[in-house]
Amino acid sequence: MQDYLTAKEIKAWQPYRDAPVPDARNSRLEHRLRGAGQWDDKQIASRRWAIGCVSLEITQRCNLDCTLCYLSDNSESTPDLPIAEIFRRIDMIFDHFGADADVQVSGGEPTLRKPNELLAIVRRIVEKGMRASLFTNGIRATRELLVQLAEAGLSDVAFHVDMTQQRQGYASEAALNALRVEYIERARGLPLAVFFNTTIFAGNFHEIPVIVRWFSEHADVVRLGSFQLQADTGRGVLREREALITQRSVIEQIEQGARTRLNFDAFNVGHSSCNKYAMALVIDGNLYDAYDDPDLVVPLMRHSAGVSLPRTDRNAAVRAMLGVFARAPALWWRGARYIAKKLWAARADLLRARGRVDKLTFVLHNFMDERKLEHDRLEACVFMVATGEGPLSMCLHNAKRDDYLWQPIQLHIGKGQSAAKYLRGRARQAALAARDIEPQRIEARAR
Repeated sequence: MQDYLTAKEIKAWQPYRDAPVPDARNSRLEHRLRGAGQWDDKQIASRRWAIGCVSLEITQRCNLDCTLCYLSDNSESTPDLPIAEIFRRIDMIFDHFGADADVQVSGGEPTLRKPNELLAIVRRIVEKGMRASLFTNGIRATRELLVQLAEAGLSDVAFHVDMTQQRQGYASEAALNALRVEYIERARGLPLAVFFNTTIFAGNFHEIPVIVRWFSEHADVVRLGSFQLQADTGRGVLREREALITQRSVIEQIEQGARTRLNFDAFNVGHSSCNKYAMALVIDGNLYDAYDDPDLVVPLMRHSAGVSLPRTDRNAAVRAMLGVFARAPALWWRGARYIAKKLWAARADLLRARGRVDKLTFVLHNFMDERKLEHDRLEACVFMVATGEGPLSMCLHNAKRDDYLWQPIQLHIGKGQSAAKYLRGRARQAALAARDIEPQRIEARAR
């Protein structure tokens, strides 16, 4: 029987407050992975980066009511973080994980912030040498806004579209493909990598192949499809995940849509029970497993550690990888064989596609239920949330979200002046109650 954290242990677990010295950023993650039994030759985490990604929640407001929402009932009554506090958290992310960290600008729905504030947040992330990604439901992510964000340095835009959002007029994931097309057209031609996030639950599990086929048909724009397995956060409408939804069953559904086997075990990304990762080459709409030769791709990944592979500049990425091969002559023969096999297998598709090859990545996130948190998985976590005190595992943050909504924020007004408390959550409700004002949670559809 699995040993889960007790309520007392969950309460006691704190964010990582002390940032490591720059040279120890990766080694701290390596230490945690070793302690969790997740360190082997296939592990990417700590070899390529000090963290997988960090979610920067810039608002708790949202304009949808998802059946699997991870926000709190208190979220809508929580004021937005002041821009100065967001900047402080961005600097904190850099101090902990350094340049090249992936920062997810999220919420709530981040586009509900004023456009000038959103642009300033992206610029601050980019100025620190980190990559900024916008995680949005797309409703307010207009072409004009995406153009401005791209000019500010945004690297990626991840659209969250699925049936848990209960969007009116869309009765299936297949129907939602029309909305996905609208979103990619807003981003087409911009220097942005386009991702799609899909929450998997019993209501859309059978449609995973349909979604994957759509991704492959639009791989000229779509770079990544993320499938996030249902988790019980104690909020929303849906609770415990049905038994049919597992990492293995979702992978089988993805492979059915891809019409080929994909190696989701070539690499480990953090804890193997949390994340799975595969990549396909898309040629004329058909998918070819990019990781079917682990004896090549695993050492190649190690040799390319520290090498920047731009997601939006194909030529720069190719040049970077050629440079890796130039420094690793032991891989030349195996690399030549790999390329020759791929060219032969895809020869007909290459002719029809006039030599165009696109890349499509698949990611699985297997989040934990709020009352089923496992110590080893938290230790090996590579998906953090930037709290006011420091980075904290996403699953743990979901389990104690109100603890962080209810904390006052110390705002340093100016040099030599005392800090002022910015009341949020429960403290704010108490202050309002003292004035006979009852804060209301405004439902999105009413708004």
